[in-house]
Amino acid sequence: MYFSSTLRSTVSQQISYQIDNKLYLSITDRCTLECRFCPKTQGNMSIKGYDLTFEHRPTTEEIIDAIDDPGHYEEVVFCGYGEPTLRLNVLLEVARNIKSRGGRVRINTDGLANLVHKHNTLPELGKTVDAISISLNAQNSEIYNLHCRPNLPGSYAAVREFIQDAPRYIPEVSISAIEGLEGVDIPACRTIAREHGIKFRRRILDQLG
Repeated sequence: MYFSSTLRSTVSQQISYQIDNKLYLSITDRCTLECRFCPKTQGNMSIKGYDLTFEHRPTTEEIIDAIDDPGHYEEVVFCGYGEPTLRLNVLLEVARNIKSRGGRVRINTDGLANLVHKHNTLPELGKTVDAISISLNAQNSEIYNLHCRPNLPGSYAAVREFIQDAPRYIPEVSISAIEGLEGVDIPACRTIAREHGIKFRRRILDQLG
């Protein structure tokens, strides 16, 4: 396991943070969802002892400077308490830098990038992203809307379409759902993953990282 002594934050804002042998990047505080179960929605911006409170959205250069040596980590993950694909151009530029330095790139996403940007973003993502984890969170739109509270109409259908198309462009695709949320049918979500030939991750409510 590799631990770096390199400072991975700005003076007052944490941009990158390490959990186990993975480096996570917090590049935005904006979200396309207002999930009831998200600590951010409940006013908590900490994870595993890291304070991810935002004072500004970091520039591409600041994010790259916050990555000491991507090749030393199992993977570098775009995550944090915001939806990273909302800053698509920044994400792609940073991902290219990570790949050029021998790193592996993963994105944790809500799967709404195509809906937000109004075009298929997967061909762009596929050029630099090794793995993508998509938060499905529910087996149907009713339960999804109850817990995720999307800002854009048609969000659940958009997530399902994104899940269907992602394996054509990205080598490793998985979806997740949270056990412990009212009405969420974990076996049904697992079946959706199996239908698309992708992995499924069962998450536990209030367990982060």
